[in-house]
Amino acid sequence: MLTDGRYAIVAVQQNHIEAIRCWRNAQMDVLRQSHEITAEQQQNYFASTIWSELESTQPRNILLTFLKDDQPIGYGGLVHIAWEHSRAEISFLLDPAYLQPEQEYRELFLIFLGLMRRLAFEDLNLNRLYTETYSMRFHHIAVLEAFGFAREGTLKEHVYIQGHPIDSIMHGLLKA
Repeated sequence: MLTDGRYAIVAVQQNHIEAIRCWRNAQMDVLRQSHEITAEQQQNYFASTIWSELESTQPRNILLTFLKDDQPIGYGGLVHIAWEHSRAEISFLLDPAYLQPEQEYRELFLIFLGLMRRLAFEDLNLNRLYTETYSMRFHHIAVLEAFGFAREGTLKEHVYIQGHPIDSIMHGLLKA
């Protein structure tokens, strides 16, 4: 567990995964998810992909529940970890109840990013973090850049959302 005042990140627990499933299904337009996830699919994913690697010293993904006053308000973590290249992608999703106002989202996302930076650079000794964000997420991109992520490129018309081509924006943050 890592903490920052009232906020903490902990390994995703069994009692968190249904809320996470609902949050994901409610926000598919900002995720690499094209179909709703069933409760059974969610259970199988965590059992076979996440929890099966808990004892590994080099898991491919580290998913965490983001807590406020010990209550889950979001989740994310380090995914697609490439230990041999000392890098990981940051994943982040809040409970839709915390998406507005934008200032609250900004504050929560900045706290989460601070916890991820500590985990990645201090605890795991990674060198690089990166993100891929759909270009219509202006506020999300602004928070990444305010935190210090550098815009590294654009994948033109990389995905289709509601029938429209959307760019993906790549950001990176180095330990140094």
